[in-house]
Amino acid sequence: MKKFVTVLALALAATLSALPVLANGETRKVCVDVKDKEGKPVKEKDGKTKQNCKEVKVHKKLEDAEKVPEPKKK
Repeated sequence: MKKFVTVLALALAATLSALPVLANGETRKVCVDVKDKEGKPVKEKDGKTKQNCKEVKVHKKLEDAEKVPEPKKK
């Protein structure tokens, strides 16, 4: 029973120590113009186009990723 508790504690400690590494991703601000029902951009009082902005995580692309070959057409 002591071995099980020890293994469980080590697994929990390893998991908690890895969380800051996963949460440290780079983010980028992405803005999109707001459009009305007719598809025209919405203008603010000062004449600028209104925008919705969000923070998005940036993922690194794997360079050596294996590509799955496409099936041949008959």
